[in-house]
Amino acid sequence: MHLTIPALLLHQGRPLAEGIRVPLADLKHWAIPIRNTSENHLSPPHQYYYSYPGGTSARSKNESSKTSLWSSPILNPNLEILFKCPVRANRFTNHIRLPNTIQNISMIVPGASTEDKRVFWNPTIISMPFWSENEYLVVSRIVTNGNHQQNVLCEANICYIGASDVRPKGKKLCTVDDLASVGLAGGMRCATAPLTLSVPPTPAEYCGGDFGSYVDIPGFHDPRIFWSGKGEPLMMVNTQSRYACFGLWIIDIRTLHPTLAPLLASSPLNPSLGPLMSYPSLTELTRNPASTRAAIEKNWMFFFSGAESYIHYEISPHGGRSFAKLLGGGLTTTNLTDALEKPCLMDVSPNEPDEMKKGGTWHQATNSLRLVLCERKDTNCKPNADNTVFFAVVHRKHANYLHLPLRYERYFIVWSAVPPFSMLGISQHPILMANETASGWLPEQNWDDDAEEVEMIKQGLPGKDYWAYFTYTVSIAYAWGRSGDEAIWKNTGFLDDEVILGIGVDDSGQVFARVRAGDLVQCLRACPGRNAI
Repeated sequence: MHLTIPALLLHQGRPLAEGIRVPLADLKHWAIPIRNTSENHLSPPHQYYYSYPGGTSARSKNESSKTSLWSSPILNPNLEILFKCPVRANRFTNHIRLPNTIQNISMIVPGASTEDKRVFWNPTIISMPFWSENEYLVVSRIVTNGNHQQNVLCEANICYIGASDVRPKGKKLCTVDDLASVGLAGGMRCATAPLTLSVPPTPAEYCGGDFGSYVDIPGFHDPRIFWSGKGEPLMMVNTQSRYACFGLWIIDIRTLHPTLAPLLASSPLNPSLGPLMSYPSLTELTRNPASTRAAIEKNWMFFFSGAESYIHYEISPHGGRSFAKLLGGGLTTTNLTDALEKPCLMDVSPNEPDEMKKGGTWHQATNSLRLVLCERKDTNCKPNADNTVFFAVVHRKHANYLHLPLRYERYFIVWSAVPPFSMLGISQHPILMANETASGWLPEQNWDDDAEEVEMIKQGLPGKDYWAYFTYTVSIAYAWGRSGDEAIWKNTGFLDDEVILGIGVDDSGQVFARVRAGDLVQCLRACPGRNAI
């Protein structure tokens, strides 16, 4: 099946003479179903950038002291749990291995008469509201034969193996047909046929030099799906930019998958028309001022403070980070990062003896989630400004001698949930799942943190091999099944809530892992805080 965004053109424009090379100045002559967010940009007064507790735009004395506490992470008692490190790191690779396994994702629906031979990769996943018949929404990329990009969407469920007393309460038992599709460990499987997602072609203002060929690549890539702070299901994509070469655009998934609209309007607890759409049509996201924009923009992520939306553009060891508040229609403020904040990321020391650990570049990888630093089952735990943070995945990308990806090391970053959203910590060690490996080291070095594996090697028995060349974490989402989990709460969880990680494998496969939120953000290194005035 093929699903296309409803046409918004009132009349047919004349055909483009040369691909999609349309100068920005000529756009006013065209009726294009996208929003122009690159012109007439005026910033609002600075007092509208933040909404502080108490409903005012100015800090009170008490609020100032709270902010200063957040900007000195090691002094904040609410963060102590983040800096505890109960797991020993691998002595060769330096990673921490969690006990959670990676499982397969299958796009083959139950009862399919023919096998879908397409190759799917880089899944981005959100969980559905608690009353939904299906548990998850999955958007995956398709490996194509050329430069064109294709992406599909399906609703999916997880099946489990084992007796009812060992699998999660109320969860579906895998059938024989399920196991043939997802493997003997159980996994995630489409319940609806994958729909091809189409968005209107967007014009590149200019792609020069090495990027010259990018102007004619059809289709969008690197989709990320997530819930907004208002309960909107959103998708951010990379495609040609109206102010540079490649940029990021956003659209409400209900425009692409119309059955979501009546679902979100049918909550048994809070009947409504569903959340209003902030992005009913494809809308370009921007940086302000224009001088900060790059020819190729990618890997941005959103975070939400109440109904307010922010874009986190980048984070690095040298330039620190930058983020801005969305003002509407894709327009943003200037960079709102605390000018005195010290960079939290660090390069590997040049004195590091292991060459495999040197080098690498940092990249944002996933959307963000809001986390309350106590357990849901704790009846005394009440979310507030002092115990709530954001977290997300960043990658440290290492390349081989051909400058191709060797591995993407998975780290978690944490920042405060109150202005000025100070960086608080980052994983001390890269994180691997139970059956995952890191390229660059021998198999026996990878599994040195597995006591059973070490014993097998000592006895001369064949050990485990590499699991995959590299993996890439695409998305994080709170797992389906939380009681009373409305769309508006999908971004917020507790330490004992489970998180679904969408993971791409070798640019040719897709898997997921299910992990307690508290296990993902353990063993952090505290950020250095602020420079002295």
